[in-house]
Amino acid sequence: MQPNILFLMTDQQRWDALGSVENWIKTPNLDRLAAEGTLFTNCFTTSPVCVPARVTLATGQYPHNNGVWNHMNYRLPTGTDTWMSAIRSVGYRTSVFGKTHFSPHGSSDLRENEALLNSLGLDDLDEIAGPRGSAKGMSNMVAGWQAEGLLEKYRLDFEDRFTHKQYVVRPSTLPLEHYYDVYVGQQARRYLSAYDRDEPWFCWVSWGGPHQPWDTPEPYASMYDPSLMPSPASHYHSAVRPKGRADILLERNSINFEHGEVAAIRADYAGSVSLIDNQIGQILDIISERGEMESTVIAFTSDHGEMNGDHGLISKSNFYDGAVRVPLIVRRPDAEVLGVINKSPVETVDLGPTLAELAGAQLSFLQFGKSFVNALDGSSHRDDALSEIDGELMLVNEEWKVALNKKGAVYMLFDRKNDPFEEHNLAGISEYQGYKDDLKLRILERFAQSQLYEAQ
Repeated sequence: MQPNILFLMTDQQRWDALGSVENWIKTPNLDRLAAEGTLFTNCFTTSPVCVPARVTLATGQYPHNNGVWNHMNYRLPTGTDTWMSAIRSVGYRTSVFGKTHFSPHGSSDLRENEALLNSLGLDDLDEIAGPRGSAKGMSNMVAGWQAEGLLEKYRLDFEDRFTHKQYVVRPSTLPLEHYYDVYVGQQARRYLSAYDRDEPWFCWVSWGGPHQPWDTPEPYASMYDPSLMPSPASHYHSAVRPKGRADILLERNSINFEHGEVAAIRADYAGSVSLIDNQIGQILDIISERGEMESTVIAFTSDHGEMNGDHGLISKSNFYDGAVRVPLIVRRPDAEVLGVINKSPVETVDLGPTLAELAGAQLSFLQFGKSFVNALDGSSHRDDALSEIDGELMLVNEEWKVALNKKGAVYMLFDRKNDPFEEHNLAGISEYQGYKDDLKLRILERFAQSQLYEAQ
């Protein structure tokens, strides 16, 4: 019997923003899924920015294959092969509620995207943009704000945040019941509650949070005490070395935070994650009421992370763990062992082949994800994980992280076991030259392997 599949996805959630990983945040529903399934603690996004991360997730093609290297106005071509289409082809009714970012947000009307998303394998849908896109474009959700007289106030508040201090922390102008992450959760909950078709269902629920702005509504805005939030990682200037994207971001966007600002950001961020966790709990309750928990595969991840003040940065778009390392949980109802923790490297591109395999579908198109079904018991999955952005490449294994700039020079080298907060960049220290050479060679091998396969 084919299982139902619930795919839960957030936007910009750090790997450590999970109660089952760190104790500074409360996520009881996600912790339940981890206790009943497998928690992967070394999952890395294939690109630490929305558009390439999501395009790679859907297609299995890395940025160096598809040319989508950064946050750009990109529209996935109609009819592109995806693992969602493969799942639909074996008898599933597919759906998505929330953000896909398979087309530009801007001032567009996402209600006109139905044909595109249908062609990518998604039958039933209610698409939204992220917080920023929702201040400019249109969707069913934004039309609802307009009808309630909430839209103009939301737009003015959003403009004010990004004009004066984009990391300002204050609750959204939207009431909790109209907040975008509540909207997404409730639309999915209502859909599953009313589902009465004969086909098994695949439901992708894709929240816009905890992506900035830091606008979590009450009561979640005041759920966490800023003084109890973990301190940000500091930035250590190592010996002379090549520079890369992270250095450029530091030079252009490094913030001289005032006392208490980072703690306030982190507390609000934690509240946003807990809000989404509550929505996940309501969806799980519906599945339980339908008697389907024992026939449903549940997967959870995020497209990329959030720096939250680490190394003097906010947002993402770099290879520090805060931006590139994400949570990953998969609950398989027929698992023989529960509460598995797998420390093997995993890439977000691996999730599509995994869900396809669990659905009984085969991916007949060229893609580079690797199913981790056999690793749900804790077995090793990959030796290393690859990530890319703006022409730069990163590789991480259980011991090391290395990054190359556009010229192919190593500008990041971190000893993951002895420096888990990545505060000591070893790239400019000569005694580590052997490690740099070996890791750079491995990056080039990974890059060449996918290029060779693509050419065949």
